[in-house]
Amino acid sequence: MTLDRFYPIFDRTDWLRRMLPLGVRLVQLRIKDQPDALIRAEIAIARDLCRAHGAVLVVNDYWEAAIDAGCDWLHLGQEDLDQADLRAIRKAGLKLGVSTHDDDELERVLGMDPDYVALGPVYPTILKQMKWHQQGLPRVTEWKARVGAIPLVGIGGMSVERAPGVLAVGADIVSVVTDITLNPDPEARVRQWIEVTR
Repeated sequence: MTLDRFYPIFDRTDWLRRMLPLGVRLVQLRIKDQPDALIRAEIAIARDLCRAHGAVLVVNDYWEAAIDAGCDWLHLGQEDLDQADLRAIRKAGLKLGVSTHDDDELERVLGMDPDYVALGPVYPTILKQMKWHQQGLPRVTEWKARVGAIPLVGIGGMSVERAPGVLAVGADIVSVVTDITLNPDPEARVRQWIEVTR
């Protein structure tokens, strides 16, 4: 299966209801700091919405809930990897994407046979405080050479204007959050994203 090159991340299923009808084919649900019951309910809603629209849903972090909901994809950050049961995740048939920020993290992740590797932040990001400075475009090219056939996701500071350049230097997929969620017209911005990535 080939993943779409446009990979938005949202923190609520309300966003999926708005964006999936526009043609989003790959989406991550990343919920933080909410009660377990709400998280599980949101994952189930997201699963059903994505199936109805023929989109791939990636669940961030909550691997047990993703397994219980019968989801297909999971994304784990480096800290999440420390708590996750990778054997249970693989036994359940979940495909796995993982965040990386430096050489040690990449080496660790490659040993797990990931289904995609994310590199970030490619550009400065306002989404969260990070100890890593921007990676830059040359790093995207270097990472792609190292991961080979594994899909490489560029994330961090992404915009419609920057996306073509990131894809041109080696990223297979571009992931985005605030360029959509903070835009005054998110629907129009998603249409622009689809136009520049397909």
